[in-house]
Amino acid sequence: MEKNVKNSDLKSSVNGGVVDVYGEDSATVEHSITPWSLSVSSGYSLLRDPRYNKGLAFTEKERDTHYLRGLLPPAVVEQNLQEKRLINNIRQYQYPLQKYMALTELQERNERLFYKLLIDHVEELLPVVYTPTVGEACQKYGSIFRRPQGLFISLKEKGKILDVLKNWPERNIQVIVVTDGERILGLGDLGCQGMGIPVGKLALYSALGGVRPSACLPVTIDVGTNNEKLLNDEFYIGLKQKRATGQEYSDLLHEFMSAVKQNYGENVLIQFEDFANHNAFELLEKYRDTHLVFNDDIQGTAAVVLAGLASAQKLTNSPLAEHTFLFLGAGEAGTGIAELIALYISKQMNASVEESRKKIWLVDSKGLIVNSRKESLQAFKKPWAHEHEPINDLLGAIKAIKPNILIGSAGIGRSFTKEVIEAMSCINERPLIMALSNPTTQSECTAEEAYTWSKGRAIFASGSPFDPVEYEGTVFVSTQANNAYIFPGFGLGLVISGAIRVHDDMLLAAAEALAGQVSKENYEKGMIYPSFSSIRKISAHIAASVATKAYELGVAGRLPRPKEIVKCAESSMYSPTYRLYR
Repeated sequence: MEKNVKNSDLKSSVNGGVVDVYGEDSATVEHSITPWSLSVSSGYSLLRDPRYNKGLAFTEKERDTHYLRGLLPPAVVEQNLQEKRLINNIRQYQYPLQKYMALTELQERNERLFYKLLIDHVEELLPVVYTPTVGEACQKYGSIFRRPQGLFISLKEKGKILDVLKNWPERNIQVIVVTDGERILGLGDLGCQGMGIPVGKLALYSALGGVRPSACLPVTIDVGTNNEKLLNDEFYIGLKQKRATGQEYSDLLHEFMSAVKQNYGENVLIQFEDFANHNAFELLEKYRDTHLVFNDDIQGTAAVVLAGLASAQKLTNSPLAEHTFLFLGAGEAGTGIAELIALYISKQMNASVEESRKKIWLVDSKGLIVNSRKESLQAFKKPWAHEHEPINDLLGAIKAIKPNILIGSAGIGRSFTKEVIEAMSCINERPLIMALSNPTTQSECTAEEAYTWSKGRAIFASGSPFDPVEYEGTVFVSTQANNAYIFPGFGLGLVISGAIRVHDDMLLAAAEALAGQVSKENYEKGMIYPSFSSIRKISAHIAASVATKAYELGVAGRLPRPKEIVKCAESSMYSPTYRLYR
């Protein structure tokens, strides 16, 4: 039966979903379905089931059939009107965290209405559901915690992780986002409270990429925390002990990875999120050949930044291979971006990756990464050590290297000073500046600073959102180099192709697909990314490109290959529209 359901998914309508186990979306919206839980939901339990609850949108017939008479006010309200009321209510809140909590409550009460609201108001609500507001939510997670939205796996569960996975009510999981909470955004070690990150990421997988919510699983691995403030907080919800490291840490993670594969199979995507640098690189390297793994901080950030750089070629009128790059930050984001740029340039120039790396320079906390420092460098930094005299500061590196493109990923707020921007503007007619760190307080500079200090000549993008800037009568619309452009569509592409491994060429395909969606109107406003309002369409094109590459590389397991992959991606997307119940 399960096999038939899976095969029917890719043939479903626009409202079809991936692995439609209960037949919810295998037909059109007009067809009625059965609200299955462990049994058929009805009455009071139906109103308490977020997957099937429709609130006042239950029809008169449904109220009779499912024993809802008297449990609801008499008015029947359509979903669009419910959405209108909710967005008006959310706009009344003064603080972003209040909006975040209101949306969380909605997600726990009425899943489809939550996703419809998020999809229809994505540009307004994205900063609430994810960065920058999710950072504050993680910091205060212990105080605002109401009910679990994912699995918490701690050292207490060592030896029992497979059993813990089986406690989760859903059996057909396709995407897992997992964190150990050690490096949450630019906020540091938040321990167990990092759960807000997997929850937020997976909400975007469903809203922006169309992966069914029931196929998503947020996981936090709790090995303790080194955050003294949390350890002394009576409301902290995690293990109150210092972080486990070394073999104890590795054993727990390996048990988790093995249990996931045993319980959910070869095709489940495991996305690592906000691990500290040393663990992030090690986990990706260790499991990339045995599991379907993806690190959004390393690979997702790299793909979205490369997409912006590729699209900016139309504004600079020169290929990336002719540019010199300078990074502030040599952690997992910085080196991940640099490596993908080098791969892209190597294909553009028909040269080796090693040769392409020579055009890319990195500055870390000790200055420019050069050969004389090689012995003391971490392994992932060594490929970026070039022959040059030591330079201790960013401004000195700019004057010596003369880069065309400046990228910040160090999480050091306001590190792109007026002198830095002016130096870049002296070297370049159109300096390309990307201040990628988030939340907003950690951004290397603001959009207003970049445009003002460059006298309106900068091409600017950032990791956090900024309002449009008017400079000498011209309005500049900066775009957010948000990973949400990439990972939802990337994940959907892996799902619809049944991929078993992630390859770097898939990341290039995703970046090129995103760059291809930037319109003439976007360029005229100074934007190097497309408008987020069309993100579902963008995600479908990215998914199609990733799936196509998976078939070309021979790592796709879902056969036969669909003839029209973009349509396949669109038809596989989850729709939050209410369904009629039998």
